[in-house]
Amino acid sequence: MKCTQYYPVILTDDVAGTSNFYRKNFRFTPQFESDWYIHLTSREDKSVNLAILDGNHETVPMIARGKTGGLILNFEVENVDAEFERAKAGNLPIILPIRDEDFGQRHFITRDINGVLIDIIKPIPPSKEFLKQYVSEAVPE
Repeated sequence: MKCTQYYPVILTDDVAGTSNFYRKNFRFTPQFESDWYIHLTSREDKSVNLAILDGNHETVPMIARGKTGGLILNFEVENVDAEFERAKAGNLPIILPIRDEDFGQRHFITRDINGVLIDIIKPIPPSKEFLKQYVSEAVPE
């Protein structure tokens, strides 16, 4: 399969509210907007996309209808500390305060209005223990 684009779709009962959350807090802008589906693109990188879908819309198979659960959206950023300060200033819930991980991340976790976790990450050099688990071209610097 050759993908031409990949993006997550959040199922929700509040399409407009979820869209507003990502627009206000993560600088997304709508590319398509209806009452049941909104496609968002990052204002800073057009290749970063996110969609919001009414979880009870007819296009969602009956077995899968409802709200998204068990999902973490990872956003890798250049300055995680600045994003952490922005999140705190914006009164976003801080589920995991900013910290360095031995496996090669400096990050913090917040969540959206649906409970979807959002992990804001800056790759950092891993510890020697975790370095062994990376393929050479994937080692964070």
